Amino acid sequence: MGTQHGGLRAGPGGSWRSGGDPAALSLQDEHVFLFLDYKPVGKIGEGTFSDVLKILSLRDGKYYACKHMKQHFESLEQVNNLREIQALRRLSPHPSILTLHEVVFDKKAGSLSLICELMDMNIYQLIKGRKKPLSEKKIKNYMYQLCKSLDYIHRNGIFHRDVKPENILIKHNTLKLGDFGSCRSIYSKQPHTEYISTRWYRAPECLLTNGYYNYKIDIWSAGCVFYEITSFQPLFPGSNELDQISKIHDIIGTPANETLHKFKRSRFVTFDFPFKKGKGIPPLMRNLSPKGYSLLYAMITYDPDERIAAHQALQHPYFQDVWAAGTQDLAKHKKLRLLGNTAGQAPLHWWQISKESQRQRSLRKVQENTKQRGPPGGELPKLNASGLAKVTSHSSPVLHSVFQTPKESGDTPVLQSVRFIGSNIESEKQKALKSSPKYFHLPAIERRGGGH
Repeated sequence: MGTQHGGLRAGPGGSWRSGGDPAALSLQDEHVFLFLDYKPVGKIGEGTFSDVLKILSLRDGKYYACKHMKQHFESLEQVNNLREIQALRRLSPHPSILTLHEVVFDKKAGSLSLICELMDMNIYQLIKGRKKPLSEKKIKNYMYQLCKSLDYIHRNGIFHRDVKPENILIKHNTLKLGDFGSCRSIYSKQPHTEYISTRWYRAPECLLTNGYYNYKIDIWSAGCVFYEITSFQPLFPGSNELDQISKIHDIIGTPANETLHKFKRSRFVTFDFPFKKGKGIPPLMRNLSPKGYSLLYAMITYDPDERIAAHQALQHPYFQDVWAAGTQDLAKHKKLRLLGNTAGQAPLHWWQISKESQRQRSLRKVQENTKQRGPPGGELPKLNASGLAKVTSHSSPVLHSVFQTPKESGDTPVLQSVRFIGSNIESEKQKALKSSPKYFHLPAIERRGGGH
């Protein structure tokens, strides 16, 4: 479903240009690739703070996405302080979080690039111009993965602050949350930055207070995404902040006085909203069941204290089918392991199965004890300036955790190395490129509905 790009050749002035592609790739800091084992293939998107490129690794023959920062970085310490790097290193690996493979810092040029996994498209590209509705099964699968990603980052002390269709990436049936450039620590002191997230997905507490909000703003934004992937229309497409509040009130009504009183304590203004009962979410979506509507309303509850949390959303009856499918897959996997009779191997006897069960129970008990003690706290890990280095992962205190932490094996995160250009580190030998590589398309960075 992606767009194929032609090969690159050096054009006038040394800039990269795409051969055979009318959309020429231009990169001011093209010299960064001269030091790396990567070949630029095409420019995919451009945002306020970065360019996104599709690149080919000359080491393993695989395609990656390169987020090349426009900002000039003076030191490795400045790179260390970049929240996006800190967040991705803390959160990796997780099946619903975009994987950061490598951080590339060219000290001489002051350029920084994040090498990430390449996905097919984002949610906005999936629904843009589409006429046939997505099945409720697919919607449910995507929303479950989105809630899983939010639950995971919130339990790790991070909230995203810019959840929207453009930042939610998909590949086949897999969904991953990306672009952590606006993320903050849950434990950071309020008030936070006021002007965050794209307007259409901005929670009321962001619009009505001077930065007094918390991780629940991610849930509101996810609710707006939920409606959009179901109806292919934005739920609250406000043209400005006042219109945004008006559209929210049109659907869910003006809030209770108690809620407005909470907001008054954090902003020196007087709210004088005309009373609106709220006409409710438009009942035009045949692919959303009553349980789906129930979850959607819980996600766009006006009062953040009453709004559902990510771990609670995962327990909502709307996802009952997902639980059942997961349970069946697990049972089938266990049955194949216990009763499988491979060639040249005797079948398992009852006493062998009993011993296996005992070992599993013992292992589970140890894991539960570990979870009860909770992960150790600590600062976000820093980049290592000494070249290729293993990354140590530090978890933050648990926040409303009801789910198993995925890092039980003690494995290090997927980010295996930090490449520090200008050091005496030799790169790996280039591996033979795979023949006829497949082309994928990373989502362009588009800004809809206001915001930064």
